[in-house]
Amino acid sequence: MGKNAATSVGANLLSGVLGLGQLGQTVTSYGAQLLTLQFSRSDESEADLVGMELAARSGFDPRAGVSLWQKMAVASKGAPPQWLSTHPSGNTRIADIEANLPKVMPLYQRPTG
Repeated sequence: MGKNAATSVGANLLSGVLGLGQLGQTVTSYGAQLLTLQFSRSDESEADLVGMELAARSGFDPRAGVSLWQKMAVASKGAPPQWLSTHPSGNTRIADIEANLPKVMPLYQRPTG
């Protein structure tokens, strides 16, 4: 919410400072909305990493997320492009999981007892 508010205020200030009027305010408002979506996607990606860490610590194989998101990609055909969504695309999530596996696999593979 804080990021959304700051982005909105910044867009309104920019429009006012540049004297762009109502049309300028509308354009900067749309730009602010697109930035907000980007913030939301990065927040979602951060939450995904936390989820991977929790799953690995709980004994669930974090590599299973790749298969999950491959199935989700098939099921979500026709979804809007990532740049219009608050969530990363399935392909982005798969790439993020694969990039983060070296961080979480030691948590999964640690000896129990």
